[in-house]
Amino acid sequence: MVSIMNAIMFLIKYIMLLAEILLLVLKVPYYIFNDVYRLIRPIKKKSVADEIVLITGAGHGIGKELAIGYASLGATVVCWDIDEKNNNETMNDIKKKGNDSVYAYQCNVADVKEVFSVAKKVKEEVGDVTILINNAGTMCIKSLLKHSPDEITRIINVNVTAHYWTLKAFLPSMIEKNHGHIVSVSSIAAFYNFHYGTIYCPTKSAVQAIMNSVSDELRTFSDRKSSIKFTTVYPFFVQTGFIKNIYFRFPWLIRELLPQEVALSIINAQRQNCKNQTIPSYWLSLYNAGRHLPNIVEKYMQDFLSYFINIKTYDVYVIYI
Repeated sequence: MVSIMNAIMFLIKYIMLLAEILLLVLKVPYYIFNDVYRLIRPIKKKSVADEIVLITGAGHGIGKELAIGYASLGATVVCWDIDEKNNNETMNDIKKKGNDSVYAYQCNVADVKEVFSVAKKVKEEVGDVTILINNAGTMCIKSLLKHSPDEITRIINVNVTAHYWTLKAFLPSMIEKNHGHIVSVSSIAAFYNFHYGTIYCPTKSAVQAIMNSVSDELRTFSDRKSSIKFTTVYPFFVQTGFIKNIYFRFPWLIRELLPQEVALSIINAQRQNCKNQTIPSYWLSLYNAGRHLPNIVEKYMQDFLSYFINIKTYDVYVIYI
């Protein structure tokens, strides 16, 4: 009797496995077709009106443009930056446009106690954050051996560790309401490593890993019922005024991006629930195609499309993005 029951259970498991394989075979072409279709007819952008959007590094550059962009779309904007003066200027610039639903808080995102303290203040004074944009970042143009231990620690803390603190501060309320969106600004450097980026490039790859892991964690533990979205963006070099004297061999093909166009792309990616978005968009396709090439070919192509940073000028230059 026991052997018959075991045989039946084995048969049931075998049938279930075949059913899962069949479902997988049907799903793969469906989602491939769906992605192709979305290239022709993009997903409609969702509204962000009445959402509470918190942006780190909102004092200048991409962060400032993101704050202005979301405010113009009717969202309540919360600006975070370690630079209180520039952060308040962002808030005041938005208010001058007639948008009063904007707040500014000084915060060092690398300081866990400060993040939790200011996050509590935001919850009490503004409400629960529903869209979190981890934009703050820093880099230092130096060769590895010239980096001091303090510089290495600071870059990792701002670019990587800070993501854990903001996620722990704001994700619980999103999970409770089953509503929210996490956006992290990585970099093309996560895919294409460059000289003098020995510290910076790995931190941007880490951002990608964090986002993928947390997204998968929520999907698994919610039995695929989580409505919280995750978007990771990978901009090329951005013209923030901090990096100068970059030489591009083919400037008509590869150029620095303006903060305004990067911010617009980030907002669109978030509103269309894109999981990964390179800026410009063709970089992701190039990367995926390049992964199948021999390593030596990839290096030759990088040399052919080379850019150059004057290391003598930026030997001790710290860049906040």
